[in-house]
Amino acid sequence: MTFWWTVLTAGLGLCVLILGAHLLVLRHSIREVAEGLEEKLRTDTNTLLGISSGDRAIRALAERINAQLRALRRERLRLQNGDAELKTAVTNISHDLRTPLTALCGYLDLLEQEPHTEYSRQYLSVIRERTDAMRAMTEELFRYSVIASTAEELALGPVCLNDILEESLAGLYGLFSVRGIRPEITLPEEKITRRLDAAALRRVFDNILNNAAKYSDGDLEITLRPEGTLTFVNSADKLDRVQAQRLFDRFFTVETAEHSTGLGLSIARLLTEKMGGSIAAEYEEGKLCIRVMFPG
Repeated sequence: MTFWWTVLTAGLGLCVLILGAHLLVLRHSIREVAEGLEEKLRTDTNTLLGISSGDRAIRALAERINAQLRALRRERLRLQNGDAELKTAVTNISHDLRTPLTALCGYLDLLEQEPHTEYSRQYLSVIRERTDAMRAMTEELFRYSVIASTAEELALGPVCLNDILEESLAGLYGLFSVRGIRPEITLPEEKITRRLDAAALRRVFDNILNNAAKYSDGDLEITLRPEGTLTFVNSADKLDRVQAQRLFDRFFTVETAEHSTGLGLSIARLLTEKMGGSIAAEYEEGKLCIRVMFPG
């Protein structure tokens, strides 16, 4: 009796060991599948899951995941090709529009030199205003399509945030004066330097400040902090939280914005991210805050 009890105990122990080992192998295989899937989704790769386990169920699971990865890859490629074609089409259209608009502006210059009646001068003034607005919007569309479609690296080098911000503010002084805006500027005494593209950074600041001129109720607070964070805060009662979150979307405009393509802040976001920075908008208690950060 003792002998058979010993054999039974040993057999049960062996089964437990086998099942435990099998469970450990399954846990390792599941972890391998999970980590592999996370890596494939995180990186833009064409490779599929490779499984070391010989378990049929795990290998079947991996094959089903690989089938979904193949479908996801095909869909991603289709979207990328469609986006590239759209950007190329936009670039070509905006480029084609620039030539006739330039000619039209030239003829307007000549026409304005001729004698006119009071009414004809008014009509020409309206035509000039709308033509200039259309040319500005076409140029903005062309710049956006070029920035969005190009894969070229920016010319990065040591750039002082303080200096570029001051240059942008000086360049837009006339616009702020017309809008009745007197910016309150807070800059640190030390120079904040980052590896950036000076021209791209100037465009980022210009576009943010132009946006402030469009939507501000008359105030603008600009702060540059030593860690490389800039905030642009202004009252904007005509905005709301939903609109503020969409300010960086392509072609999004608020009805109160005149002659706007909705591309200014989209360009600012593209360039900021290409330079390794981040940009975001917040809206609280009637205040719009655009925050730009360039980490050291």
